[in-house]
Formats: sequence, structure tokens, C-alpha cells
Amino acid sequence: MTDSLVPVLDDSPLALSRIHIGPGDSLTVSETAHDSLLYVYEGEGTVRFDTPHSLTPGTSVLVLAGEHAELSAEGELHAVLATVGPDADRHAPLGAREHVVRLADAEAGKASGSRSFQILFGPNNGSTRATLFVGFIPPGKAPWHYHLYDEIVWVPEGPGRLHLGAGTDELGPGSAFRLRPREVHIVENASADREMAILGIFTPAGSPSAAYLTPDVTAEYRVVDRGSR
Repeated sequence: MTDSLVPVLDDSPLALSRIHIGPGDSLTVSETAHDSLLYVYEGEGTVRFDTPHSLTPGTSVLVLAGEHAELSAEGELHAVLATVGPDADRHAPLGAREHVVRLADAEAGKASGSRSFQILFGPNNGSTRATLFVGFIPPGKAPWHYHLYDEIVWVPEGPGRLHLGAGTDELGPGSAFRLRPREVHIVENASADREMAILGIFTPAGSPSAAYLTPDVTAEYRVVDRGSR
């Protein structure tokens, strides 16, 4: 079973769905023009390309346009499925292609402040249209900022809040939202003592740490080295 979380837009190559595979069932992922990136968040199963790979929570899968992959469940399998259309700008490949990446083995990076992320797929391992990552947000919120990339974010647990110019939305388990290029926002961790994880996919592919402060926030953070005058 597949249901849409963030639908396709005419001016965006990104979309996000949630999939559920029941006991003994299977699902074939095969798109002629779209790349598909999956992230398993509950259950266990198998994905088969030429060879099988086991699926457990925290496992991500890359199925490039024109490829076929078959998912099967041991019991039940729950995942989110992101698709990236052919209109996405391609990044130059930077490393060998991988089919499956586990969060525990993913590349770690530093965002802003105490925020961090782990890249699951990007140009370094075969995804030249988009970057898939898990971000980790400590309690509280970052300053107002924006990105140059087009992004969809999925929240496994929460609690959190999405602050946009038009208002604030609560983020609970399974929430998803889209951020357009240069859309000023804050993703807040509303927990008092627990780190909040988010799953993000964006295009063009690159680094999740590429963020830009609004002019008023930049002014607050500007440091003048008076000793050099």
C-alpha cells in the first residue's frame, strides 16, 4: 500500500509517499525517468537487485531511473519513498555507486550550532539528482534561515514545530512538509530534553549544511575585529 505525503508539483521534481508492505507481500520499485530513494523506519524485509540486501529500521535504498528493485516484508515493513524527477539538476558523481546504506554507517557531518546530520545518499555514492540525509536537532530552535535547494522533510517522531512567515505548524509523528528554495523557516525541536531526528531529501544534491541567514539575523551575528583596525 502506498499513500502520498507530499505530492508532485509542476515546478518541483520531488515527491514523498509512505509505503506499507504486509506479511508475505512484495512491492516492485521501478521508474523509467525517476530516481527512487527509500528509508525504512519500521519492520524488516529484503530488497533485491541482482543480489538481496536485508532491510531493518534505519536502512536506505537507492533505485536509479530504469532499474528494478523488489521489496518484500518479513512480517510487516514500513518505509517512506521519495522520488526525484528528470528535471532535477545533476551533480557530478564523486564516488562509487551504492544500493543500500544503513544509518549507523552513514557519513556524518556538522550543520550549524549543535545540529548535525548523516548523509545516506548523495553524489558521493550514486545519487546525483538529490541528497537524502537524517538531521539531528537538539531542544530549541535555530535562527531564521533559508536554503537554495528544494527540499522535503519527514518527521519520524517529533514533537516539533515548523515556523514559516505565514505561521507555525505542529510536527508530530509522520508529519511531512516541503520547503521551497529561499523559503525562510525554522524547524524547532519542541522537546525539553530529547534530540529530534528528521529525514530530508533535497535537490540539487549537495550538503545539508548549506544554509543562509536572513539580513536581520546576519546583523546580530556579525563580529567586528576591532583589533585589526
